Amino acid sequence: MPLHRRTTVVAASLALALAAGPLAAPVFAASDGRTPAATCSWTTGPDTEALAAALAGIPDDMVTAAQIRVGGKGSWHGAAGVRDVRTGAPVLEHGRFRAGSTTKVVTASIVLQLVAEGRVDLDGTVQEYLPGLLTDAFEPITVRQLLTYTSGLQPGAGFGDTTEEMFPHRFETLTPREVVAAAVAKGPAYTPGSRQTYGNIHYTVLGMLIEKVTGDSYAHQAQVRVFRPLGMHASSFPAGPDPRVHGPHNRGYEWIDGELVDVTEWNMSDRWAAGDLISTTADLERLLKGVFGGRVVPPALLKEMLTLPAVDGARYGMALETFVLGGHQVWGKSGSRPGYATGIAATPDLCRTVVFSVNSTEARSDGLAIAQRFAFPAFNR
Repeated sequence: MPLHRRTTVVAASLALALAAGPLAAPVFAASDGRTPAATCSWTTGPDTEALAAALAGIPDDMVTAAQIRVGGKGSWHGAAGVRDVRTGAPVLEHGRFRAGSTTKVVTASIVLQLVAEGRVDLDGTVQEYLPGLLTDAFEPITVRQLLTYTSGLQPGAGFGDTTEEMFPHRFETLTPREVVAAAVAKGPAYTPGSRQTYGNIHYTVLGMLIEKVTGDSYAHQAQVRVFRPLGMHASSFPAGPDPRVHGPHNRGYEWIDGELVDVTEWNMSDRWAAGDLISTTADLERLLKGVFGGRVVPPALLKEMLTLPAVDGARYGMALETFVLGGHQVWGKSGSRPGYATGIAATPDLCRTVVFSVNSTEARSDGLAIAQRFAFPAFNR
């Protein structure tokens, strides 16, 4: 849709809010800039001017609300936009949101805890832990290969590739087992360990492995192993097919057939251990600190987590992707669900962390553009 058409539709959608008066100005706050660790080499805090500029003008035709939280050597947080375009109510700075594929960091952390306990071997196989799940067409697939997206499994069942295709099915249910069965029926895409192909299917199987090894639900294991120890009290998984975001939240919207449509209520159970997490920016910051601080992943296994597999073009370790910003190595994970785009990133020494949640009207389109606007400025200096 042309930009001018989108602007017109957004203006119409926000008519009530605008009629009631000007939208609330962005909310910003900064801390005293205390260094998180004696070894931190950063000499300045984040680029607060660039971060504030990222929030300027929201809501616009691409974003209805945004939250950014920066920690480490100097911390800052800000929010802008509206939580509901019908009423124009101001953004909730600490609102809950669908965190998408950042869920994979939780899943990887649980698996690595099980490795530390001797209950799972990184070089043990799916065929060993989940007998009968794969057919004889598959060579042995290791836990390590699932964690690093090198398993050779093809994508599983879904309701489409675009928000428009999926929207009519938003209250339908696909179970993890149905998702995996569809992937298995396609056969292997390549020899395990020979290529890296990012996808949800690897982590859906890991969720099944967690349940089989522990004899417990994936959601409860996340609570007792990650959320409670780290004080992530606002983080949870929906109860099965429950389509709601419980607790205070900013509503999500997407462009569908030229109209701005509320997509907040959506059954995401098929994403499960790969992308069904609901959280807040403060909680995801706690997750970053817990992972890199050794509270949920033992140091020896954290080293494994931050090791790229020996395949051409590998960008991901276990769950997390690595890149260089401002001359610093950064590890992070993005996530998207209709109406919601999320990102988390940190330097391994925790000198700088960033979490953002953006109510994007094209959340599943260009995650890089969203990260460049709302996360990269945190590493400018």
